Amino acid sequence: MAVLDGKVAIVTGGARSQGEAEARLFAKSGAAVAICDVLEAEGRALADELTAAGHAARFYKLDVSAQENWAGVVADVLAWQGRIDILVNNAGIVNRKTIETVSLEAWNRLLAVNLTGALLGIQAVVPAMRKAGGGSIINISSNSAFAGHYDPAYTCSKWALRGLTRTAAMEFVTDNIRVNSVCPGLIVTDLNRDAAHLEPMRRLTPMGRAGTSEEVADLVLFLAGSTSSYITGEDFTIDGGFTASAAYRHIAVEAGFVPPPNKE
Repeated sequence: MAVLDGKVAIVTGGARSQGEAEARLFAKSGAAVAICDVLEAEGRALADELTAAGHAARFYKLDVSAQENWAGVVADVLAWQGRIDILVNNAGIVNRKTIETVSLEAWNRLLAVNLTGALLGIQAVVPAMRKAGGGSIINISSNSAFAGHYDPAYTCSKWALRGLTRTAAMEFVTDNIRVNSVCPGLIVTDLNRDAAHLEPMRRLTPMGRAGTSEEVADLVLFLAGSTSSYITGEDFTIDGGFTASAAYRHIAVEAGFVPPPNKE
C-alpha cells in the first residue's frame, strides 16, 4: 500500500510552488487530493494532469479568508470522497513592508490569508475528521517564526501559526487529530523568486543552498501519514541549519575556523 492509500487531503495554495509539490506527492502516495487555490487556471491544469495520470484529484477555487468558501469546499469534498483526513494550510502571501510603511489594509489582508485562513480551515474540517476517527493538520509556517524579519505582517502571521498549531493540537488530541507546523527557510518559489534577500540568505545558510519545494513536501507527507502518529503540537524547521546556527556558522567561516559551504 502507498503511504496515504484511502486518505483524502485538502491542500490550500495548491496550484503552484510548495503547495503543488505537496499535492503531487500526496496523489502519488495514494491520497485523493483537493487542490484549493485562487489561481484557477494553474489549479485546474494540475488537477487535470494528476487525473490523467490515474490519480484522484480535483480543483476547488478557494479564498481561504472567506468562511463561506470553506463551507462550500468541505461540503463538495465530502460529496466527492465521503471523508477528510488531511489538511495542509499552505496558502500564504507576503507584504515586504516595514512597520513604518505597512498600511492597515495590507496588514489585515495578509493576516486574513496567512493566519485567519488557517483557523477557518481547521474549523471547517474538524467535524469531518472527528467523524473519520482522526486526522492530521499541517500548518505551513516559516523559520521567520523564530526571529524578527523585515516584513512585520508576514512575521507575525507565522509566529501566530505556531501558537495556533499548539492550541489546536491540545484542543483536538482526544479526537485523534494531530496538528503540527512546518517552518521552511530559504525555498525559492514563485512567491519570492525575485526577492533581494535570497542570495544573502543562501550565503548564511550553513548548507550553502536553498531547499526545494519537494524537500518540504517530503516532510509534510511524513506528518500527514501514520509514521508520525505520536507527534503533535510540534514545529519542524527545514532550513539547512539557518535557524540553528546561521550567525555562529558565518562567524566561524569569517574567522577561519571552518571552511565555507561548497556553494558559498
